[in-house]
Amino acid sequence: MSANDDLDRRLIVATQAGLPLVPRPYHALAEQLGTTADEVMARMNAMLERGTIRRIGAVPNHYAIGYTANGMSVWDVPDERIDELGAMVGALDFVTHAYHRPRALPAWPYNLFAMVHGSSREEVLAKVAEIEALLGGDCRRHDVLFSTEILKKTGLRISNSAG
Repeated sequence: MSANDDLDRRLIVATQAGLPLVPRPYHALAEQLGTTADEVMARMNAMLERGTIRRIGAVPNHYAIGYTANGMSVWDVPDERIDELGAMVGALDFVTHAYHRPRALPAWPYNLFAMVHGSSREEVLAKVAEIEALLGGDCRRHDVLFSTEILKKTGLRISNSAG
């Protein structure tokens, strides 16, 4: 393993639980890893471009910021329009993520999923009604699955050891 590969690995290990919660996180990482903030940022960008990492982003605790009703809206829309409709739904400011999933017929007819957060179930349902209006005749049916507990989301973790 080259020194460059080793630094990428150490950077992944150092950030896999999140960036340091300080005003200048890349500088803090650079100090921890014995490099420069510019090098940290360049490597993070290169790993994004290569697909080694998928994204760098904030993951808020929706409950802590007042969104206690969380509903995954699920939609049955024409497969041939899924990309277009998914982009429209995903662009709504109250949808945190939207994605295509395969149907599991006959029990599960839904192929478009969109996460909606609100301060009440009524607020979430009103936002879901906006999605339904946006989809118009392309919405054959839909449902909302409300969260009942917080699950900690984590991705793949690698160990600190080099082997």
